[in-house]
Amino acid sequence: MNTQKTVTLIPGDGVGPEVTQAAQQVLDAAGAAINWEICQAGASVFKKGLATGVPQETIASIQRNQVVLKGPLETPVGYGEKSANVTLRKMFETYGNIRPVREMPGVETPYQGRNIDLVIVRENIEDLYAGIEYQQTANAAECLKLISRQGCEKISRLAFEVAKAEGRKKVHCASKANIMKYTEGLLKRVFEEVAQDYPEIESQHIIVDNCAHQLVKKPEQFEVMVTTNMNGDILSDLSSALIGGLGFAPSANIGTHCAIFEAVHGSAPKYAGKNVINPSAMILSAVMMLRYLHQFEVAARIELALYKTLSHGTLTRDVMGKKGAVSTTEFTKTIISNLASVEPETRLYHPLDLSKVYSKPLTLKNRTLQGIDVYIETKIPPQQLGDHLNALLHDTPLHLSHISSRGLAVYPDIDVSRLDLIDLFRCRLTPRSEATVLSDDTILSILQKISLHYHWMHIEKLQYFEGQQGFSEIHGAT
Repeated sequence: MNTQKTVTLIPGDGVGPEVTQAAQQVLDAAGAAINWEICQAGASVFKKGLATGVPQETIASIQRNQVVLKGPLETPVGYGEKSANVTLRKMFETYGNIRPVREMPGVETPYQGRNIDLVIVRENIEDLYAGIEYQQTANAAECLKLISRQGCEKISRLAFEVAKAEGRKKVHCASKANIMKYTEGLLKRVFEEVAQDYPEIESQHIIVDNCAHQLVKKPEQFEVMVTTNMNGDILSDLSSALIGGLGFAPSANIGTHCAIFEAVHGSAPKYAGKNVINPSAMILSAVMMLRYLHQFEVAARIELALYKTLSHGTLTRDVMGKKGAVSTTEFTKTIISNLASVEPETRLYHPLDLSKVYSKPLTLKNRTLQGIDVYIETKIPPQQLGDHLNALLHDTPLHLSHISSRGLAVYPDIDVSRLDLIDLFRCRLTPRSEATVLSDDTILSILQKISLHYHWMHIEKLQYFEGQQGFSEIHGAT
């Protein structure tokens, strides 16, 4: 008999209480060794004036129990701050999002019979979804895409450990490394390093747009896929559509000290209380939770009972439409009635070994500064801007080498008449001599000169790490 495990249960908003109740009922009927500790988060908490949407008593429960089953949370418009979902993921650093995508028996799709069975492992706390944005000018906004070596290594190792735990033989890394060579490229490089520790598993890199193409064309070729945060968000939703939609899309948010299991779909407030919602995604999320807790036998029985229910034509409104659809409660009762008559699962799952998910810090021995990019707001033509900046900098160690607009060179001596320029220019300042040694004091004095004439937004240092260039070239620069 499994030892009882206390799990923090957050019913959520909208249809959340209905689908979490269905999952509770199925797990209890199947004999899962779970004690439920019910806590609140989301819209009801926002309305009480707590800006995070997550009260302290919920945080304390998660810290104690370290395992959460969570319904969808609403992000209200006009009050509250960031999404309570995002707050929970960041607060407990659930760095990895695991999204299984498996063909559902009895659910008709254009891909029925293709044996789709893959897992997307998505980095969960950095990339563009860190949400670091700035309005640079009245016409230009910026979002920082932050990718760390630690994040790339942990998510890559998690992907290979998921493959091991599920007996899978192939892991793809999907990135846009051909264009974003320092951010997306970092994931590709680290993935290839980590793959050497798993010689028994085939590893392959794929460009993310080709990956989307291949998911539609031949999804059965994929087993495990690892990718960055925003790419993973897009690809996982695309993949769930191949098997019937978000009603069948479970997920796990994995951290070192906490795991949060949740259905991917939203709170769907217009369906709340109508007893029509499909609880499959939440029940399958609970199945993932049970495997995380090493309750493999009961997890298999619940999953197979759900599959049997679907294969016998017991389907909810999202699959059937209004005609012939069963209610949420009827669907749940049918799963429970099928628990006793399912065949043993043929796939063997093994414990997910998170002790193998780690990152090794790099020791930096050599770094040199080779100039700066200064972002300047102005509406004057780039040739005029460039000539003026060079005149301003004539007595400094730096000169203006190029100006670019949205990554494209527009100075020196470039015809911009065909371009619709915006009011934000990147001005690349480089040393006049190879012997120049730049200091922060020099940079500050140069910024002071520029600020007498222009509104500058921010700067980026042009650095070399261990002799390797650490910044992108300007498109069209010669």
